[in-house]
Amino acid sequence: MTEHLAVPGGTIAYDLTGDGPLVVLAHGMGDSRRSYRFVVPALVAAGYRVANVDIRGCGDSGAEWSGYSRTDIAGDLVAVVRHLGGPAVIVGQSISGGAATIAAATAPELVAGVVEIAPFTRKQSVDVVGLLRNRRHRSATVQLGRVMATGSLAGWLAYLDIAYPTKPVDWAEERAHIEAVLSRPERMAALTGMTKTTPADAGARLPEVRQPVLVIEGGADPDWADPRAEGERVVADLPDGLGEVAVIAGAGHYPHAETPDAVLALVLPFLGRTLATTDGTTGA
Repeated sequence: MTEHLAVPGGTIAYDLTGDGPLVVLAHGMGDSRRSYRFVVPALVAAGYRVANVDIRGCGDSGAEWSGYSRTDIAGDLVAVVRHLGGPAVIVGQSISGGAATIAAATAPELVAGVVEIAPFTRKQSVDVVGLLRNRRHRSATVQLGRVMATGSLAGWLAYLDIAYPTKPVDWAEERAHIEAVLSRPERMAALTGMTKTTPADAGARLPEVRQPVLVIEGGADPDWADPRAEGERVVADLPDGLGEVAVIAGAGHYPHAETPDAVLALVLPFLGRTLATTDGTTGA
């Protein structure tokens, strides 16, 4: 059953399943909680209480908001954790990876750890050499530029076709669902608003994080010419010893949907090290 939490400016929708330590899942821009459809059952089976969130502007959450920054999204995620009773590990993908960083820095009593999947957590600069050398990176950047400039649905769908080098088994159905949702002007407006935000607010908070952080990159993610290098830059900005990077070969920008078993093989041990049950044991 979908639940709704009122926060300043609107409502946040989420599904809550399972029992045990809390794990909060947050997807990327232009997506919905359906993004974690292959991951949730395994997390619940491993003994976790899973809150699968539609971030602001997406899915069943409110459609129109005054802002879509990572700081805004972080505030919503902290509100969910506080409402459900933390601490929690927040798993954030893309824009929500940066939001999870901010949540950890601002509410350390509620956030026990962070998993960032293909995160935009640092201020980005144009990698001219990478664009010239990496055709997929160049093509994805062009399509994202179309979305940012004109709110092009065709541009977003073209980007997704590049960003998913490994297609989920239900990709035709899922792609059609995304197209139908983003055909609604208010949902495309939210996506366009997110494309115009900067990760600088998240990057500025990296040195303040005190919890363990796992960064998962897809080795074929077209958003960067070198995804591993981006992940290593995120970890380098954290305090020493807190972060680790894992790269899943062949996965793109959505490893949790493309290669869920590989993501779970990384996330479950991290959760076991990070989240303790009330009796002092781990959930996994």
